[in-house]
This record gives sequence, structure tokens and C-alpha cells, in this order.
Amino acid sequence: MSVSELARHVADVALIDQHVHGCWLAAGDRARFENGLNEANTEPLADFDSGFDSQLGFAVRAHCAPLLGLPKHAGADEYWDRRCQFSELGLARVFLRAAGVTDWLVDTGYAEGVADVAQLADLSGARAHEVVRLEQLAEQAAQAPGDYASAFEEILRWRAPSAVGTKSILAYRGGFEGDLSEPSAAEVSEAAARWRAGGGTRLRDRVLLRFGLHQALRLGKPLQFHVGFGDRDCDLHRANPLYLLDFLRQSGDTPIVLLHCYPYEREAGYLAQAFNNVYLDGGLSINYLGARAPAFIARLLELAPFRKIVYSSDGFGPAELHFLGAALWRKGIGQVLGEFVADDDWSEHDAIRVVDLIAHANAARLYGV
Repeated sequence: MSVSELARHVADVALIDQHVHGCWLAAGDRARFENGLNEANTEPLADFDSGFDSQLGFAVRAHCAPLLGLPKHAGADEYWDRRCQFSELGLARVFLRAAGVTDWLVDTGYAEGVADVAQLADLSGARAHEVVRLEQLAEQAAQAPGDYASAFEEILRWRAPSAVGTKSILAYRGGFEGDLSEPSAAEVSEAAARWRAGGGTRLRDRVLLRFGLHQALRLGKPLQFHVGFGDRDCDLHRANPLYLLDFLRQSGDTPIVLLHCYPYEREAGYLAQAFNNVYLDGGLSINYLGARAPAFIARLLELAPFRKIVYSSDGFGPAELHFLGAALWRKGIGQVLGEFVADDDWSEHDAIRVVDLIAHANAARLYGV
């Protein structure tokens, strides 16, 4: 086998995108698009700034421009003008289908203005499955009549059969630091009464957050956690997955999937080695690191067992992000493993086998898709 065989395999391998959101359905202005190229800022970008002048913005011009009939590295104005010649649905069909994804695992916790599970499947021509966000369930339970805990459990039982897993944004609601043990029924009842009296929106009560996590553990399906990098509502120093150690010791056999991980990819890799039920991915981070993504992918491969690493894009909003997650992962994993093979540290056969594990085999086993 030649090194080019690894490159060809990486280019063609089918992907399971194990954590993603919907793409936009309706056109917007350039400001919306450029804000969509910035994950951390929750306000409109400053007048002097541009989402195109970032690693992600350069990656859009390098990898997405050719799919719209432009040369690589087309200028920002040229890219935007060309993009405006397509409908948002047309863009979605172009970029989603070019990603080479067979299955999308869709976090439906925030779905305003973006494709739902069925729409994402239709636009991409692939399969799509729901991942249920626990904090959304909590808000639904808060608005339901009667006992909060019973309402939460009933909604979870209703949503669970068609879902492949659950997800928590605990990192945005106070972080991982502190007690994550299961609260008592009395604690849950008292906390729910307080929260409902305050309107029952944007759950931040630690007791109810803990309650939801332990209900998800009982369900037994994979439980995803946002880890590390995100928008500024997330206190990054409290999103270090090492704060989850006590919770992981209580988690039994329920698979726990650590999402994104930057800048805590090494900590996440340690946890994946230390616990049989812990997995990790680099979605979101790979897009925003752009040309620096190969170094990040290499760090993901340092400690984490190769059967514990899964692929995702975490695409949300611009359909470019759903495609870029795949394009940048393919380029990065090919570069990193190609160097391992060239240095005779790995055989090419093993490199191809690891590509398959991360691209789809691990997620297929984990989620049963």
C-alpha cells in the first residue's frame, strides 16, 4: 500500500456526524452570516471586525468557495456575492451532501430558524436522528401541571424511544464544578417550586440540573456534555471536564460523550482512558481552528483510546459549517496519520483502520445507528 491509499480512503470514508444542529432555512444579511462565523461573541460583531478575518473565515474561502463555483481563497466580498445567488435551502443541499455524512445526530435543544431532524435528512439525502437536550425537557416539565419530577420523567419516556441519546449544556448553566450527586425527591420538589414561581425558563438551578443528569443516566443512552469552548455565556474555567470526575464515578455503564473539548482536549483524552464509558470528539473546535486543526486532532490522538474518539461537526446555522467540519477533519486526520505512517510509527493498514473507527464505526456502535 502507498501513502496515497490512506489519502484516498480519508477522502472517501463515510462519516457519522454524532453531534450537529440544524442549518438555516431562510436567507439573512451579511452581518448574520459573519456573526455565524464567530462562536464566542453573543452580540453583533464590532463595526471594524469581520467574521471572514478568522481561521474559520479563511477556511470558508478555501474549502467552500469551490463548491459555489469560485476559486479557492476567493475574496470575502466575492464569496458573499456568490452566496447570495443561492437560496439558503439550495446552499444546504450543496454543502450537506458534499460532507459525505450518512447519519446526522441532531441536538434539537435550540431549533429556532434552523432545520429540524426531518428537514436535515431531506436536505442532505442522509439519515437523521434526534439527541434530546435535558434542559429543554426541564423547561417543558416546568410548564406542565402537577409534580415536576413526574412530568420530567414522563416527557423523557415519551421522547426517548425515538432519540439516540441525550445532551446537557451544564457548562452554560454554572459549569461542572461542585456537587453533581443525585438530589432527594424533597430537594427536587422545593427547587421546582422556586423555579416555577420565577417563570420556569432558562434552567440554572443546580438541584434540577443534577436531577436531569441522573434521569439521563437511568435511561442508559449516550449522554453528551458540552465541554470547553463555546459562547461567552459559558464560564470556560468551569467547563474543564476534570470537574466531572465524581459524576463519572457515579455514571455506571451509561456512555458519556465529551463534545468539542478545546482547550481541554488532553484532559478529555485522559478521562476517555480512565473510564470505559467516556468518549470524546473535536466537533466545533476543528472548524474554528481552521488551518491549525491538524495540531488539535493530533492532541485528541495522544491519550484517548482510538475506539473512544468519534467524529462530529457541531454545525449550526450556515450550512458551510456542516461541510467544513467534514472537510477540515478529513484534511487534518489525513495529515496527522500520514506523518505517523511516513515516520514508520504506524502502518498504513492501522492508519486506515483508525480512520474508520473515528469516522463511523465507534459512533455506529455507541448509538446503534
